Amino acid sequence: MLQASKSTGRGKPRSKLLALVLAPFIILSAPAAKADDASTPKGVVELFTSQGCRSCPPADRAFEQLVREGKVVALSYHVDYWNYLGWADTLATKENTARQYAYAKTFGRNGVYTPQAVLNGREHLKGTDASEVNQRLDRMKSSGNGLVVPVRASRHDDQLSITIGKGAGKANVVVVYFRQNQTVEVLKGENLGQSLNYWHSVTDVQTVGMWDGKSLDLTLPAKPMGDEESDGIAILLQAADEGGNPSRIIGATVMMTTPKTL
Repeated sequence: MLQASKSTGRGKPRSKLLALVLAPFIILSAPAAKADDASTPKGVVELFTSQGCRSCPPADRAFEQLVREGKVVALSYHVDYWNYLGWADTLATKENTARQYAYAKTFGRNGVYTPQAVLNGREHLKGTDASEVNQRLDRMKSSGNGLVVPVRASRHDDQLSITIGKGAGKANVVVVYFRQNQTVEVLKGENLGQSLNYWHSVTDVQTVGMWDGKSLDLTLPAKPMGDEESDGIAILLQAADEGGNPSRIIGATVMMTTPKTL
């Protein structure tokens, strides 16, 4: 496990409240009528990884297993702080790195590490064992720390509609763009010569609204077809800590622009 213990000085991730443009999506997760409905995802797994991290490929493979199982909202964030080792991660963004450092503040940590899997915004672990991730999510669900607020979405003509049910507390409505699948040939660095397969690599994160515990309906304009940077989207209902850092995720759903190919 590689760890970066020194702060990069980056601030919190950019949060944009705007008229969001979204592509036409085929919904993979059925609308959730109840928090315990079978269509509700088991939880949210956010994997922080890097093409330049020799410890990351096992976690990337475990993450792929979780994607294929189809029971969780799975998002992979490529970070850029290992680029100095000789290979600049082709999927990394400074915003992904900033989100991980913001989580470090939430967890009271001085630094970050890869691979790191964050579960429901509440716990973190190395993330190399899909079975352990599933077991932790099961325990979180049974203890009331799962996805307890229903989130659903649908597209009508040129508009995307998001519906969020009732619950307790306040949270941000966060939209995460991602690419379904990419293969990268690593030509330098610690993973030299490897062909690495990546799933659900995040390209952008945007905050589009606020939820205060009451039922909420959002209607957002859709963008034209043909976005080459992302072909999937996750909607997270995520609280923030006192410092504004990402915290517990209490609802989520996921969609693709094209049918999933596994």
